Amino acid sequence: MSTRTFALIFGIVFLVIGLGGFVPGLTVMDHAGHPADAEVTMRSFFGYELGLFPVNLLHNIVHILFGLWGLAAARSLGGAITYARAVAIIYALLTVLGLLEATRTTFGLIPIYGNDVWLHALLAIVGAYFGWVHRNVGVADRT
Repeated sequence: MSTRTFALIFGIVFLVIGLGGFVPGLTVMDHAGHPADAEVTMRSFFGYELGLFPVNLLHNIVHILFGLWGLAAARSLGGAITYARAVAIIYALLTVLGLLEATRTTFGLIPIYGNDVWLHALLAIVGAYFGWVHRNVGVADRT
């Protein structure tokens, strides 16, 4: 798989996940497993997507923006590499923030705790691979 394909797939998945956060049934609102000490002040569309991942309105918007960015980045190899590196750095940072009690709701705005932590770590690892390790040998950059 090329880095451009990575950006395209991540873009599509982020868009689907972002839009899915607004679909009743895909998101269980105010899930019973919400930690009492993880105070999320942004309660619009707050719930657990697929019953596993805490999301809210802002979280869904971030996913949609990452999706649109991925689709745009997939148009060129340079854009895709930049996107992959940004995903790696941003999601590694979100992993750390999700582990710290003081920042796991990004100051009450976006929930990034629970299952989001391991998912963010996985996204960071995949992004790092395509941003720095993977070589697009024999792939022409169509700009």
